Amino acid sequence: MKHAGPAALDALEPLLARIRATGALKEKSRGVFYLKSKAFLHFHEDPAGLFADVRNPAGTDFDRFKVDEDAGAQAMMERLADL
Repeated sequence: MKHAGPAALDALEPLLARIRATGALKEKSRGVFYLKSKAFLHFHEDPAGLFADVRNPAGTDFDRFKVDEDAGAQAMMERLADL
């Protein structure tokens, strides 16, 4: 699964704007967000769709959310609400 390219990020721009509006994360490059000094959230694309990898609450690995579907995008935003 490759990191999301410019076209995929363009499609996710409304979601990216919501993430930026939380103010909890720093966007080091477009679509790549950090919490303090650790990578926290980034996006992938593949034939199955667009996905976000979000660091799990334990901080040990990433959980994947299918963000080109409303349910996945909402679940990801709920994870960010806990920051």
